[in-house]
Amino acid sequence: MYIQVIPNRGSPPAILLRESYREGGKVKKRTLCNLTHWPPNLLEGFKALLKGATVIPTPASPEAFVIRALPHGHVAAVLGTVRRIGLDRFLGPDGNRCRDLVIAMVAARLAEPTSKLATAKALSPDTASSSLGEILGLGAVDEDELYTALDWLAERQAAVEAALARRHLQGGTLVLYDVSSSYLEGRCCDLARRGYDRDGKRGKLQIVYGLLCAPDGCPIAVEVFEGNTADPMTLSAQIAKLKQRFGLAHVVLVGDRGLITQARIEADLAPAGLDWITALRAPAIRGLVEGGALQLSLFDERDMAAITSPDYPGERLIVCRNPDLARERARKREDLLQATERDLARVVKAVSRERKPLRGRDTIGLAAGAVLNRHKVAKHFALTITDETFGFARDTAAIAAEAALDGFYVVRTSLPATTLDDAGTVRAYKSLSQVERAFRSLKGIDTCASGPCSIGWRRGCARTCSCACCPITSSGTCAGRWRRCSTRTTIARAPRRCATASCARRSARRRQSPSRPAGSRRTVCRCTASAACWLILPR
Repeated sequence: MYIQVIPNRGSPPAILLRESYREGGKVKKRTLCNLTHWPPNLLEGFKALLKGATVIPTPASPEAFVIRALPHGHVAAVLGTVRRIGLDRFLGPDGNRCRDLVIAMVAARLAEPTSKLATAKALSPDTASSSLGEILGLGAVDEDELYTALDWLAERQAAVEAALARRHLQGGTLVLYDVSSSYLEGRCCDLARRGYDRDGKRGKLQIVYGLLCAPDGCPIAVEVFEGNTADPMTLSAQIAKLKQRFGLAHVVLVGDRGLITQARIEADLAPAGLDWITALRAPAIRGLVEGGALQLSLFDERDMAAITSPDYPGERLIVCRNPDLARERARKREDLLQATERDLARVVKAVSRERKPLRGRDTIGLAAGAVLNRHKVAKHFALTITDETFGFARDTAAIAAEAALDGFYVVRTSLPATTLDDAGTVRAYKSLSQVERAFRSLKGIDTCASGPCSIGWRRGCARTCSCACCPITSSGTCAGRWRRCSTRTTIARAPRRCATASCARRSARRRQSPSRPAGSRRTVCRCTASAACWLILPR
């Protein structure tokens, strides 16, 4: 049986209950009942019954309650990890609303990264997107309270970092340090500058931040610098932090070759009495080969050897060769050379064509220079340029000299072999990948820290402390079981959703935030996106 609606020109349509059957191999249908005068709600219920559904009668009471099932599994996973690792105790005492708001922002940043305005809506009961706000007992939340909580967190930066250092760092331990950057939108952050771009956002303002980690990659402290600060210039502040704030008389600082340079060793590390583990750059490795300190024939049957050089007195140099890396560099170099040759061939055609050929050394040189700068292999080509001709050829000697060092890297340390052997030194240097993992967590899909931001410098740096805990929490969350369940919440009315325009511009009659004194000035530009969300106050 089924219900069929039959149009009736200018009159109301006829609604019939019909049944189909077979007779003599043909499908026929007959009318069982005329339902034209039935009320619409009764028709809808009858249609549901015919389809096998269950119809719930309308309650006699006019007051209806809406039952919502809020997502809860990801909230339980994140909050369980926060409590298991003791992060909530680091942030502050129980019963502190600002602390609970910070924990909520950490959990929200891991579960569903979004702006502070959207986070406030997701935590409020009427517009909740998960059980996070209910579990923490937050009640109604607005974005002003979140910014106030971040200001509160900024004041506790030193206490949180000191607690992490006491747990994870001891005298003589390894400390990993690396630097990254995040681009910004807007002009209100005083630290934003144009500098070396790591995000592929040319022309954008950015900030630079350094991260100190324990040997296992657990973040200990972060610090924000102006966007045009060179990586080595951030080192002195970290040394002072380790010795003065954390009270560590001696540690071994591990940093990459662009961070711990010879100038920083002489000016900062050596006077402070700290040891270091870093690596040599390609020109320095080439100098070892040319000076005879490094014999490439040693690596025909081995992949690691310790050498000394008069250019590095009192230091150990551990030379390593990675065959896989050597093959990858050779492949990449050949690809770049071939791509450059294809582009240079177009310049040759432009010079030799009959109609409007390129003429003049300067014009031809500019065209060739644009090609060479595109793939960064100008040193591997010899060019012949005249006013009317252009030619190119590979510099086989330069290519062979570079290929001879493919796969080689040299780890440099001031530690004696009795303290840390060669293999342990190389492993310590490679542990910098743990810091890179934290950066990827911050700037990638885990917390989406990179992106737009348009706020004053103090909150622009302070707000990021809420996500400084995200790499610590996310590693524990991913390892734990992700429970798929939900909570059921009874509310007296349906969820209220704000329109886009009303979300962007609140009414002047909205309630005053209990965390913000009446009449206080707003110091934050109302930009709904957040970026670089785990950087703490600059020094």
